[in-house]
Amino acid sequence: MFVGHYSAALAAKAAEPRAPLWSYVIGAQVLDVGWATFIMIGLERAKLDESLPGSPLVLYRMPYTHSLPAAVAWSILGGVVAKYALKLPRRAAVAMGLVVFSHWVLDFVAHRPDLKLWWHGPEVGLGLWNFPVAEQAVEIGLLAIAGVFWAAWRARAGRRAWPAALFMGFLVALQIFALSAPEGGDRIQMGLVTLAAYFVAAVVAWLVERGPVDAAERLPTAAAKA
Repeated sequence: MFVGHYSAALAAKAAEPRAPLWSYVIGAQVLDVGWATFIMIGLERAKLDESLPGSPLVLYRMPYTHSLPAAVAWSILGGVVAKYALKLPRRAAVAMGLVVFSHWVLDFVAHRPDLKLWWHGPEVGLGLWNFPVAEQAVEIGLLAIAGVFWAAWRARAGRRAWPAALFMGFLVALQIFALSAPEGGDRIQMGLVTLAAYFVAAVVAWLVERGPVDAAERLPTAAAKA
């Protein structure tokens, strides 16, 4: 699962627009941002097995980012950062926490059994990666559905639709690039490439939202405390 994770960011933006899109985009991949960082410093481990169908990733140690307790902890942290660092209203902070946790849920669908239910507990995963065509259909389908909801919200708020279409096109292009790019490299290269992709996605999301803020996104004093 790669750009399919951004479906949660777009759905959250449509449901609770008072958080900036770039923050939801980062939140959707926080677990993988941590994973890429921990991979580079050796706290978590992964290897490639080209004989596997779909993704060649073998994720055999990632307790600090992709175990269920870690995902819950990262989700709570995401909500706290949204509330107190970004000064977002309570509902937007809750939405941010849910976006962060959605990463684990979607990984549960896509991954082979490599997600620990506890720090040293059993590993779970439905293994959609083993069916690459179906997995890609699910990813792009989720992205398309969430994108429609986001575009519909923009239309109701009186905003132009083309930035939504532009961002969706960018995400599809990013997915195609990820699928066509050669796998390989050491853990440093793997981590840096991953972080670079997420950084670019966040920057594009920020650029898409530049300009006057709609009335629906302003934070009146009363609403800011909601």
